[in-house]
This record gives sequence, structure tokens and C-alpha cells, in this order.
Amino acid sequence: MAPKSKKTAKAARAIKPPRVKIEARPSKPVFGMGTWIALALFAATIGAALYMNRQAEERANATETPAAEETFVFDESVIVQAIEVADAEGNTTRIERNAENAWALSKPEEAEANQDESEAAATQIGALRIVTPIEDVDDPSTYGFDAPAYVITVEFEDGKTSVLKVGDKTPTESGYYALLDDEKAYVVTISGIDALNTLITAPPYLNTPTPSPTATSTPLPTETPGPTTEASSTPEATPTTTP
Repeated sequence: MAPKSKKTAKAARAIKPPRVKIEARPSKPVFGMGTWIALALFAATIGAALYMNRQAEERANATETPAAEETFVFDESVIVQAIEVADAEGNTTRIERNAENAWALSKPEEAEANQDESEAAATQIGALRIVTPIEDVDDPSTYGFDAPAYVITVEFEDGKTSVLKVGDKTPTESGYYALLDDEKAYVVTISGIDALNTLITAPPYLNTPTPSPTATSTPLPTETPGPTTEASSTPEATPTTTP
């Protein structure tokens, strides 16, 4: 058999088989709908846990970081004109200076006030010490400001009025959370707040009022009826006849 020529061999190499196009199969999603829902729920749970932890850290930091230097809630140089303390149960005590600049009670009733005890309460207002300031109050209910245990209203001689809402005690019970004029929040000393709360438990009366006795009417004595005697009839004597 004669050998193939070079042209024939070259032509044979030039002819290539046709390419077959293979269509790619549609890819399936890596995660199904159920998986995405589970991931969303997991993320929400993690977010809620982180939020709660952050709130707990804020409360803890508020009690663990004392103020750098001694500071007070109110300006101790301003003269106190009136103090009103109200608790969550609706009990209220108010003392104020009258026209003679003497302390007097107007709540729970109008009465003369013990001057020494009233002046001590006014001094306590100026000595209400801040343990530490609270920078941000995202949720007032975290500190009990939404339903305060006490509301202390202070009126000053210059006409200014301030309201201090006293919330929960700190976790270590070393102080109270307090919100001043709905703007500034602090941890204040527990002894200072408790001293002011005695205005409710023991109002500074000059003379402790005594309840007036209830007038009772004494019934008039009633006549005791004597025993009734029925009139007895004596039978008339029957004359006797002699035979």
C-alpha cells in the first residue's frame, strides 16, 4: 500500500469533530426558606440578649463608677422655700415658710411645724450627694423612673422649682436612681433620700395632733315598770240563816 502523502495527513489533522454544547443545569439555592427564617429568629434572639446585657451593664456601671469629686444634686447655697414629698401610695407631706419666715405644714393638713426638724430637712436638700452621674437613660423603666417610688418637689427663694423623681434602689442597695427635672440622672445616697422620706412617715408637727374623741350620746334612763297587780275581788259574805 502506498504511503499517504503529506497533504493527505495534514488535511486529516485539520478536520476536527464538532463540539457538543452542554447546557448547565440550574443551580439550587444553598439555603431553603426554612433555613433563612431560622437564621432570622436566631439573630433576633441574639440581639435581644445583647440589649438586655447592655442594660444590665449600664445599671452596674452606674453603681460601680463613683463621681471623681463630691457633688450634690441641688445648689446648697440657695435657700429652700418649700419641700413636698409624695410616695407611690399617694401620701404627701409639704412644709413651707410662711409670711413670718417660719416653717409650717400645709399637707397632709395645715398645722404648726417643728422648726428644728423642718430646717434639718431643708439642710438635707442641699446635702443630697451624688454617688455617680448616669450618662444616658434610653429606657426610663430600667431605673424605675416611669413609676417613681418618691417624688420630691423643692421650691427655692429665687422662685425656681425642681422635681426629683426617685426610682429603684441600685442592685447593691447603696443608693437610689434619681432623675432631676426629667433631664439629669444620678445615683444618689440612700441615706439622704431616706432622711427626706421621713417627712411622710413622721411629719414634723410642732404638736402631734390627736384625734378628737367621738361624741357619744348617753341614753336617758328608762323607767322600770313595777309588777302589775290585779285587783282581787273579795266575795261578799253570804248571810246564814238559822232554821
